Amino acid sequence: MIAANSMPVGKPEKTVVKVGYLPLTDCVAVIVAAALGFDKRYGITIEPCREASWAAVRDKLVTGELDASQALYGLIYGVHLGLGGLQKDMAVLMTLNQNGQGITLAGQLAAEGVRDGAELARLIERQPRQFTFAQTFPTGTHAMWLYYWLAAHGIHPLAQVKTTVVPPPLMVAALRGGQIDGYCAGEPWHSVAAAEGVGFTVTSSGAIWPDHPEKVLGATAEWVAANPATAVALTAALLDASRFVDDVRNRDTVVALLAEHAGLPFSAAVLQAGLSGNCVAGGLKCFDEGRVNYPYLSDGMWFLTQYRRWGLLREEPDYLAVARQINQLALYQQAAALAGVAMPSSSMRSSTLVDGAMWDGRDPAGYAASFTVRGATMAEWEGSRSPALWQ
Repeated sequence: MIAANSMPVGKPEKTVVKVGYLPLTDCVAVIVAAALGFDKRYGITIEPCREASWAAVRDKLVTGELDASQALYGLIYGVHLGLGGLQKDMAVLMTLNQNGQGITLAGQLAAEGVRDGAELARLIERQPRQFTFAQTFPTGTHAMWLYYWLAAHGIHPLAQVKTTVVPPPLMVAALRGGQIDGYCAGEPWHSVAAAEGVGFTVTSSGAIWPDHPEKVLGATAEWVAANPATAVALTAALLDASRFVDDVRNRDTVVALLAEHAGLPFSAAVLQAGLSGNCVAGGLKCFDEGRVNYPYLSDGMWFLTQYRRWGLLREEPDYLAVARQINQLALYQQAAALAGVAMPSSSMRSSTLVDGAMWDGRDPAGYAASFTVRGATMAEWEGSRSPALWQ
């Protein structure tokens, strides 16, 4: 593991840094930092590397083909814990964004009277067929938002419906083709579904957990230990880019950069909707004076509670110790000082989620055990899932 306070600021060990991303609205900080030269301020050159799926991001981080990447918060934690078989000590350098995700359902469900989670639950009870919902990675944020939202409405995500993994760019096609009844993913894929008339957004992720953590800047712990000054420089550059993105005066420039460099060839209106929240309520936040970006320990601990809830963890973890291993607080503090970003007063924060449960990190084991709708054992999970989910 990386020592908590062994991150000196100095000349970057690497001058060219390969940073992965998926073509999503919330890859924006990576794209903007490279395109507008925020990286050059800190003596590095970011080379954005477009990837096809989160599984590809995982594999390339572990093998060293990528230095760092935009990543699902839960992807980093899942790999660190070895969930799904692949284990590598990992690091969260910063949070890239909050909110900006959602759950979209097929238009046919609207025709059958579904407008919210309660109506979906009643439809599932009435219709003796298998309903299928997609997420983007088994331990990722979208899986956890989907499971949490379904469970909050009395739908067991592992027993009453089928869940499957679909890469984000293929979500709308899967919905259009009838392979899935809905999905949880990031923008612009909710705006695209709405624009094409094939689906409607039933809830935003911000309605499930207001200002929840979403994508992070992730790397292996080995890479950070070998390149601490580079990691600080990269984090500082992305803090500068995040500040630029959140300034509404720069919105037209940001939309143009996403269209040109991020592999998102959609109209300005579609991309604007994803940034502003006009399609998915509780719009994407990338900076908010640095409140978005700090890698709160309680944020990471929440994912551990959900892995315990759904049977991915056989035994109770040391929640705080794991979060301290992964979330690089000392490194972030140095990067924030370089970029002139304020630090929060605590590494823990509190929130109230859609089911009324309050999360503040003080009793993670009790929180994990408090849910009525829960998973089963890891053995039962292994028996019910397809190996393809982890590929």
